[in-house]
Amino acid sequence: MTLPATLHARPAGRLSVEAAKFASTIRLEYGGKSVAPSGLLTVMSLNAKIGGTMTVHAEGPDADAAVATLAAILAEME
Repeated sequence: MTLPATLHARPAGRLSVEAAKFASTIRLEYGGKSVAPSGLLTVMSLNAKIGGTMTVHAEGPDADAAVATLAAILAEME
């Protein structure tokens, strides 16, 4: 998805908190880098900028819900 804003602490924190609720293995990909959203600093390390494309990957029993939830957080960024 195309980012509507530069990723900052608030959405990065929300991503890591929400990702922890899922049993699936989740990865965020941006600019050739891929991280597990295990914490605020890990997500922030992607240095994702407005207009860039971030991809949410999930594999496991609740993968579809994980992708939908994290994509919604990214779409709401301001």
